[in-house]
Amino acid sequence: MMYLLDTHVLLWATSAPERLTPRAREIVESKQLKASVVSFWELVLKKTRKDAPVHEPAAWWDRYISRAAVEVLPVRPQHVIALDRLPEWHRDPFDRMLIAQAQCDQLAIVSADEAIAGYAVETVWL
Repeated sequence: MMYLLDTHVLLWATSAPERLTPRAREIVESKQLKASVVSFWELVLKKTRKDAPVHEPAAWWDRYISRAAVEVLPVRPQHVIALDRLPEWHRDPFDRMLIAQAQCDQLAIVSADEAIAGYAVETVWL
């Protein structure tokens, strides 16, 4: 099984690993995971906020994703089609695209976001 990490899980894995559950830590250490370019996009769009989780997303992405050789999942047309078909229970557009990507690519999402549970996608809860 391959896992898609939600943006907050990527951040916790690099800056607050104590927030991860033992199962999430095991997944991160297994390297059977992917990071979506959607998470990078989210960090870039939020970087100017006072409460931004990362103020230099390009440098952060390079250090923790690129150099660590984490496989990056791009956004493909079939992901956008799946996104269009999702019910709008979850209002966060980044999480909705992660859900669509996980559905299309048969990935489990590692997340603490309980709103994802309403969708037809395997989820590993933190």
